Amino acid sequence: MPYTSPIGALPPALVEDAVRRALGEDLGLAGDLTSQATIRADATATATLSAREGGVIAGLPVALEVFRQLGGGVGFDARVADGAAVAKGDIVAVVSGDARQLLAGERTALNFLNHLSGIASLTRQFVDAVAGTKARICDTRKTLPGLRAFEKYAVRCGGGSNHRYGLSDGILIKDNHVAVAGGAGQAYRAARAAAGHLVAIEIEVTTLSELEEVLEAGATIVMLDNMDNELLKAAVRLNDGRARLEASGGVTLERVRGIAETEVDYISSSQITMGAKPLDLGLDVEIR
Repeated sequence: MPYTSPIGALPPALVEDAVRRALGEDLGLAGDLTSQATIRADATATATLSAREGGVIAGLPVALEVFRQLGGGVGFDARVADGAAVAKGDIVAVVSGDARQLLAGERTALNFLNHLSGIASLTRQFVDAVAGTKARICDTRKTLPGLRAFEKYAVRCGGGSNHRYGLSDGILIKDNHVAVAGGAGQAYRAARAAAGHLVAIEIEVTTLSELEEVLEAGATIVMLDNMDNELLKAAVRLNDGRARLEASGGVTLERVRGIAETEVDYISSSQITMGAKPLDLGLDVEIR
């Protein structure tokens, strides 16, 4: 049965390509030698995909695509949706059909699910930590090469928001741009002159004087980089609603609530993609 995610679809072409490469990496030229040697060609099996710890699920469409590409001899019956919270022992899906195909795809499917569900689970912890404030949790471009769309999808499954996808997605003037351009205000004005009217521009500042400089230049989105909570509060007061403010740098689960309470609009953290441990999910074949 086709699986449709409720959290904004992953582009099918990206899913197909990623799964094809992952299966090629695992199966090589000769295929699954172990299953071919030990399992009859006509054997069937049923396996239960279950949570071995609590968390948030992400990646079910990718797991389904794994078994589809192996030949369609395996049915994938999802019992929850991406974005769902599960407890230890909950059944996530039931997989059944051709035993060789099932076993050949097991690790690839789990690699995607474990990794993406880990990101979704950690994101949900960050989102829950700032509940009741106006701050939104955002990811960054710090993602594993080739998996950015998948990891950002997992962030959405966890209730977070996506920052830009890549360098061509918007203008983000960082400290090194400012240094080369000759100042924060000068860098912002140059970007504004060069950008089309639909291109968003954000600029990073590290001090209150830089913040005032870019606000006077007309900045509407400002990243407050590596500021402590007292400095963030001062920045919010100085801004006085003129621009949307994003706190970034040194964001941890332990301090994210305090950052949110400074009344910034966004909090971005690479921790939710680069620091997430895989969620422990297992695929266990029923013994008959």
